[in-house]
Formats: sequence, C-alpha cells, structure tokens
Amino acid sequence: MKAVVFYEHSDAPMEKFMEVFPKHQVVEDEFIKTGKVLGTGAFANPGEGAMAIFIDKSAAEEFVKRDPFVSEGLIAKVTIKEWDDEIK
Repeated sequence: MKAVVFYEHSDAPMEKFMEVFPKHQVVEDEFIKTGKVLGTGAFANPGEGAMAIFIDKSAAEEFVKRDPFVSEGLIAKVTIKEWDDEIK
C-alpha cells in the first residue's frame, strides 16, 4: 500500500527553507533514483506545506527521518497516511 506524507511548514522564513533546500534535495534525489518516491512537491500557495507519495509506509517514514527540513525544525507537523491507490 502506498503512503502519502503531508508537511505543514513552521513559521520559519523562506530564506531558511532555501538555505536548507540543497541538503533536502540530496535526500529527495536519492529516493527518486531508487524509486521509493512517486511524486513530491509544495502546494501552490506559499506556506501551505507540501506532500509526497511513497511506495510504502516504510519508505515514507525513512524519508521523514532523514529529511533536513524536519530535523532542522522547518516542518511544524508531519502526517503520514497509508493510501490505497486504485490505480495500481
């Protein structure tokens, strides 16, 4: 079963996100290369957060544990939900 991660941003300024972004991108690129993440990105309205779809809950949890956005306190809340994608 796939998993979706929702990030709610903290009140940190965008400059801080951009400062940490290169470290976040390294982790994201690894997950893309290994096929563990199927889609990822920020919501259209700045400050609304972001989401990503992973191949399973384990991959989602691993990503969150390694993501510098999380470890450096830029994410106020993380929600992981298992998702029964009807398009397998």
